[in-house]
Amino acid sequence: MTSPEDPASVRPVEYKGEPLDSERGPGLGCFRFQVVLLVVVIILTPLSVVWQWPTAISAALLFLTIFLLLFAGQTVIFLLRLVAADRREGRRRPLGSTTPTVGELEDAAEPPAGEPETAPETEVHNDDGTPPSGVRE
Repeated sequence: MTSPEDPASVRPVEYKGEPLDSERGPGLGCFRFQVVLLVVVIILTPLSVVWQWPTAISAALLFLTIFLLLFAGQTVIFLLRLVAADRREGRRRPLGSTTPTVGELEDAAEPPAGEPETAPETEVHNDDGTPPSGVRE
């Protein structure tokens, strides 16, 4: 049975069989380097054909493009998992916000942990003051 503090829908994000650690793996700087290099190679590959460079160089640039696409794609997937793991840790205030978030308002409206939540009692009556059928007073 799960405890109320750890709902079943919130699981740690796993990477290579263990919980994702933001200190391990490629970072944003590595991703930016890969993207810049990929853009340069994507531009240079067709130009190498137009400028009539040797076929071996054009082929090597083409394979380098495919190789960089693979690595940049894997880095994007890792960084998205990292963002997902960070968001599961809890709500945080947006950096430029001065007003409370919806989650903070909901948390402030909850009753203290030890007290049961009571709903206000409402009486249902018809226009003539009698209870509708099926409703007991």
